[in-house]
Amino acid sequence: MINNVGQIMLYVNNQDESLKFWTEKLGFSVVSEEDNGQGLRWIEIAPTKEAQTSIILHNKEFIAKMQPELNLNTPSLMFYSENLDELYKDYSEKNIKLGELVKMPSGRVFNFADNEENYFAVMEKK
Repeated sequence: MINNVGQIMLYVNNQDESLKFWTEKLGFSVVSEEDNGQGLRWIEIAPTKEAQTSIILHNKEFIAKMQPELNLNTPSLMFYSENLDELYKDYSEKNIKLGELVKMPSGRVFNFADNEENYFAVMEKK
């Protein structure tokens, strides 16, 4: 039985630029970074060192060559925040592309785009 989400694979065109976006703009931390010396490099990031789920930044072009059958489109990720207004303001000040704050039946939410125009969502979780 599955009891936890461990890692989410995010396939990106430029790992270094994506790493800068996630760490410098969103404040994520690097958990680990691996390189097998043959082109396979992956970078594990998380919102905090204690997070149970992390994101792996993979090189989209390399993975496509290794496993052409994989769907490398962006996963739809929903992050949680306890202070949505503060986070929205912070992202806005960092010139992160944002959608409007929207009230949904399950809570308030907004979308943001990373450096490669992949969209993600953040929901207020109290």
